[in-house]
Amino acid sequence: ERFILHRLLELDGQVRTAYEGYLFQDVARPIVEFCQTELSSLFFDIRRDALYCDQPGSLRRRAARTVMHEVFLRLTAWLSPLIPFTMEEAWTTRFPEGGSNCLRVFPDTPAAWADPAEAARWGKIQQITSVVTGALEVERREKRMGAALEAAPRVWLTDASLTTALEGLDAAEVFRTSQAVLSQGEGPAEAFRLAEVPGVAVEPLKAEGRKCARSWRILPEVGSDPRYPDLSLRDAEAVAAWDAARG
Repeated sequence: ERFILHRLLELDGQVRTAYEGYLFQDVARPIVEFCQTELSSLFFDIRRDALYCDQPGSLRRRAARTVMHEVFLRLTAWLSPLIPFTMEEAWTTRFPEGGSNCLRVFPDTPAAWADPAEAARWGKIQQITSVVTGALEVERREKRMGAALEAAPRVWLTDASLTTALEGLDAAEVFRTSQAVLSQGEGPAEAFRLAEVPGVAVEPLKAEGRKCARSWRILPEVGSDPRYPDLSLRDAEAVAAWDAARG
C-alpha cells in the first residue's frame, strides 16, 4: 500500500507537468504503464486474496480498499481531459450524487506519501518474484504443475538485502502461491535461477494439503475447523463472522 501511494505521488507530478506543457502523450503513457504493471500485475494480483477472502473489517483488506479509493480519485481526474465520457461514467456510477467528473479539479496528493525506501524495497521483491515466476512457468510447460496456487516454492537467498526486503511479508501472498518457504544459502544445484537476478534460487515444490473451497489455496490446515470442513482457518473465521453477523 505504501508503495502504491508513493507511485501516485510520482505520477501526480508527471501528470501535472505534462498537462502544463500540453504533452498529452506524456500523460497517457505513464498512467497506462502504472495501471498495467504496479496496479494490475502487482497490487491487485497480490491483494485480491485479501479483498475476496479476508473479513470485511480486517486491517489488510481495509488498507487495500483505502488505496484503491485514492487510486480511483486520481485516475478519474487525471484521465478526464483525455477520455471524458468514460471517466464521467466511472465517476457517476460510484458517486451518483457527486456531480460531474468534468467539473472536478485534480486532488492534492500528500507529500507524506513519498517513500523511496519502500519503492526500492519492492524493486528487490519484484526481482525475487521474477525468479519464482520463471520456475513455475517451467513446471507448467513441462505439465508438472498447473496454476500457481498448486505451488509451495522454496526460495533460496544469499543476498542479505533481498532477505531483508521480504521481512514482515507473507511470501506466499507475494508470490501468489499457496505456500512458500524462504531459506538462506545457495540452494541445490538443480534449483531454478535467472542470470540477471544473482543470489536467488527456487525449488518449485508442490503445495501439500487440501484445497480450500473459498480461497483455492492448498493448505494442510484445510478441514481442521469442524464447522467448515472445506475451508482453511482464515476462511473459516471469515465465514463464521459473516454467519454470526446475520444471525
